[in-house]
Amino acid sequence: MPVILRQLALGAGVVLLQWLVFQRLPLWSVVPDVVLLYVALQALQYGRVAGAVTGFGAGLLMDILTGVPLGLNAMLKTVMGFVIGFFRSDQGDKMRIDPIQAFVGALVVAVVHHGLMTILLALTEDTRNLFLVLGVWMGGALYTAVVALVASLFRSRS
Repeated sequence: MPVILRQLALGAGVVLLQWLVFQRLPLWSVVPDVVLLYVALQALQYGRVAGAVTGFGAGLLMDILTGVPLGLNAMLKTVMGFVIGFFRSDQGDKMRIDPIQAFVGALVVAVVHHGLMTILLALTEDTRNLFLVLGVWMGGALYTAVVALVASLFRSRS
């Protein structure tokens, strides 16, 4: 199977995993963003262009499946994939991320992504409340970082 088709299938699988599994695991109405973690991993392994393309495709599919304003996830994940791609690893596919790196890196990426998402949603809905900051922004970022930590524990054993 060509690499591009394998990456497309893997990306679609991650989006479906987010939609079918992680959307049904809320903690205080907040869910982790495994699609963001996938975009970040692709950007770290393959660079800015791959990160941006992965972010756009996965984000657009998330927009279609979840019903958020069309283009919001696509735009944010494209920007995040492009920016994270600046920190591309020289190791490519052989890159290993230890659990502390996974947690801290995912926390930083998720804080930026969720902060931008919170600002855009607050402007779109014309609402401002404490739950947007503590729940959606910080809670979602922490939940995503914990998922990255757990995933890195399983990945480092293989």
